Amino acid sequence: MRVEIWSDIACPWCYIGKARFEAGLAGFAHRGDVEIVHRSFELDPKAPAATDVPVLDMLATKYGVSPEQAAAMEARVAEAAAGEGLGYRSDRIHGNTFDLHRLLHLGKAHGVQDALLGAFYRANFAEARTLGDPAQLTELAVGAGLPADEVRRVLADPEAYAEAVRADEREAAELGATGVPFFVIDRRYGISGGQPAEVFRQALERAHADGAVRILPSDDAGTCGDDGCAVPGR
Repeated sequence: MRVEIWSDIACPWCYIGKARFEAGLAGFAHRGDVEIVHRSFELDPKAPAATDVPVLDMLATKYGVSPEQAAAMEARVAEAAAGEGLGYRSDRIHGNTFDLHRLLHLGKAHGVQDALLGAFYRANFAEARTLGDPAQLTELAVGAGLPADEVRRVLADPEAYAEAVRADEREAAELGATGVPFFVIDRRYGISGGQPAEVFRQALERAHADGAVRILPSDDAGTCGDDGCAVPGR
């Protein structure tokens, strides 16, 4: 069984959804037979690579709300993250994630894609590190198991793995994905949003049995799309 997960490092519900999916997978009897592939999806491909825009300012502008309302929205997401045992800071910087996705494809080639994605999520959401800094990206990638010389080569060549990122994004559009996280099981069963762990476990079991059921987003599932992130209950 193959599970493909479209996500973006800038997406808080992808961060939370990864933890919830892993909790659901842990309760799945056939988890040893599951192959996980992370696919690229950029929420803001036009964002500059080098930026100092605080995420709260970005949210206030995107949603047309006050700074106080943006902070309240972030507080709700932080509460959801804490419920999964995840650190979450709102003093992070909003920026372009294309280079991170290119490195994730390098990570896939070396078999450390999942570990690298986890490192990127922690650095962004729990530590509020500047992921537009090549030195920090190199440190994180090497820490996840990638050779330093290959990481530097990819970062120095803007076309390295660029087509692989774009191919993932085209595929997401062909599958009808308008937001992330988006999970696809064996190309016949889709799940949208950061669903509760139990929903993921049930989806894996049903797909393993016959693949005949499609799970749609529940009220508890947050998603991020081109127009921003939807906070459940907002």
